[in-house]
Amino acid sequence: MNAVWIVLPILTLLMFELGLTLEIKDFKLFRQRPYPVFAGLIGQIILLPILAFALGYLFHLEPLFFIGLVLIACSPGGSSSNIFSMIAKGDVALSVSLTALSSIITLFTIPVIMEFATQIAGDNSGITIHLPVGSLIIQNLLLMLLPIAIGVLTKRFCPKAAERIHKVLSKVAFPALILLATVFFIQHHETIAAQIGRLGLCITLMILLAMGGGYLISRLMKLNRKEQRTLIIEIGMQNAAQSIAIASSPFIFNNDIIAIPAIIYALMMNIILLVYVGIVKRK
Repeated sequence: MNAVWIVLPILTLLMFELGLTLEIKDFKLFRQRPYPVFAGLIGQIILLPILAFALGYLFHLEPLFFIGLVLIACSPGGSSSNIFSMIAKGDVALSVSLTALSSIITLFTIPVIMEFATQIAGDNSGITIHLPVGSLIIQNLLLMLLPIAIGVLTKRFCPKAAERIHKVLSKVAFPALILLATVFFIQHHETIAAQIGRLGLCITLMILLAMGGGYLISRLMKLNRKEQRTLIIEIGMQNAAQSIAIASSPFIFNNDIIAIPAIIYALMMNIILLVYVGIVKRK
């Protein structure tokens, strides 16, 4: 089974479901509360890729794993981060706005950062790793921007239907990700088992540093407790489905090995954030 025919529909479904949770006002929160929004975007768009480059170099990751690590760092969290923020008693409005803005902004930052990452990986390994930037942009527009836009418009003009669809899709989203992860684990269990030590440690450290970075940024910006919790979750939580779609797409990398960091990230991310949410809920 080619996992790409599972991941592409799942990503489209998740992006449509995300659009159903958004409104036009979510894209305008920056004008009303610029500091927390700016802090969150700095963490997602700048801090995370820097961490990925630094850790990939520090752990001497193989070129394809290095590219996969940077790729997951470039992919913003989806609607799951909004749910985690709600459970953690964070600022849900801020979480939704950051999700909306980062999902659009990273459509254009991912090609730039990944082009740089493939060049570095190729130079360090002596092999040529090609990134079809045009295909990446087109796929992001078709599988991410378009479904999000359709979801937003559905909620705007057919709110009752959007609510019914959202109730169904919100229950399907997590099992779909589990199915995706299971397929990849079955297909690449030997590679994952061989690399889980060093790669797993690298990814776990990136998650913890990202969450710590979210805390430091929010403290520097003098944000309140709810905003701090939201930034920690938003910066620590990335979109594994998007990374897997880019890695395994026949139009872009067409390489499941690049997707392995995203699979490990999805597992570790959920464990760490569930622990974090469990702790802060008691405060």
